[in-house]
Amino acid sequence: MLNKRTTEVYALGQHISMSAHKARRVIDQIRGRSYEETLMILELMPYRACYPIFKLVYSAAANASSNMGSNEANLMISKAEVNKGTIMKRLKPRARGRSFAIQKPTCHITIVMKDISLDEYIDTDSITWSQKKKKDTTMSYYDMYSNGGTWDKK
Repeated sequence: MLNKRTTEVYALGQHISMSAHKARRVIDQIRGRSYEETLMILELMPYRACYPIFKLVYSAAANASSNMGSNEANLMISKAEVNKGTIMKRLKPRARGRSFAIQKPTCHITIVMKDISLDEYIDTDSITWSQKKKKDTTMSYYDMYSNGGTWDKK
């Protein structure tokens, strides 16, 4: 029997103070690329959105090496998405005692990295009884969002 193995890890950055449109401009450039190539691209791009995305990619790679023991050379960005966050509303004083509303948008960025060296399925027939007895209690990104959930419905 074959069981599904977790080959993906993710890093999530919430309430990053920039508009989702500006962050998407950078995310579209790195989606589907390898880890090392992504770091080079992010270091050389002239946008302000590159630094928080760089930190998230670096964090996702650290999660992969600590959780799965993956090598950074085998990592690839399988999914990268930017969602709109809350908008902070501020008032700026203007002439004649009036005020002007300023909206400061935020965004949520999710980076999912996949280890291309690992097989997705593991053969459970070759596992002994003592190995089957241990339960895996870690929650993985794939198990949480694999069914599509509410995001697929319009």
